[in-house]
Amino acid sequence: MERPLLGKTVVITRARGQAAEFSRLLKNYGARVIEFPTIEIIPPDSWKRLDKAIDRLGTYHWLIFTSANGVRFFLKRLRMKKKRLAEFKDLRFCAIGPRTAQELEKAGVKVDIVPERYYAEALARRLGIEQLKGRRILLARAKKARDLLPRKLRTLGARVDVIEIYQTIAPTISGEEIERVFQENKIDVITFTSSSTVDNFLRMYQEKAGLKPPLGELAIAAIGPITSNTLRKRGITPDIIPDSFTIEALTKAIVDYFTGKT
Repeated sequence: MERPLLGKTVVITRARGQAAEFSRLLKNYGARVIEFPTIEIIPPDSWKRLDKAIDRLGTYHWLIFTSANGVRFFLKRLRMKKKRLAEFKDLRFCAIGPRTAQELEKAGVKVDIVPERYYAEALARRLGIEQLKGRRILLARAKKARDLLPRKLRTLGARVDVIEIYQTIAPTISGEEIERVFQENKIDVITFTSSSTVDNFLRMYQEKAGLKPPLGELAIAAIGPITSNTLRKRGITPDIIPDSFTIEALTKAIVDYFTGKT
């Protein structure tokens, strides 16, 4: 296999438990990878609302997941309550992105809708084709998320319950460690795979190191339009954005950037 990223150093800001595949793909192309997690994924403050939703899951027509993390937390809680999604024969499923769909399929669930573009606006448009008036929808997602999807679904006549099933926080890290990573390494590109990775990175760097992060000196890679817009709102212009919003596509976009194919 060609190694076009040989000699390049890439920083991954994903949660530690999710960085392994991205790291492997980059290393396959020869990159040196620094895992610098700026988010940590933890359970919600309370399971009360999710448990109540699970108890009445049979009353919903649609169950929507916006991330693979959401699927994993939901299924874990479902198992604790000794239930399986297969029990709910009339429930239909939506997933944003192939990874989210794969997590459901591993649990034996048939996914009814995966939008062509992997973000909330596309899913809202795709669901708009369905007859949603009066339909009950359970939207299982992170604590901090945009309101666009539930708002759109409600305008289509759906009754939407938004349930927090996990949350992202900034990991504990010292200012010295942050400075060491960026002062002792010649970094070529830093990657952001969600708005939370952007916000937490900037907050961590400025609060802990007391400095403005040296992003002007390296290439900025963002997984999709939402993350890109978050960067722009912070005054940072992304250099690398893949056409498809997956880790594989982001890896290829980084390779193309450094081999002059973009």
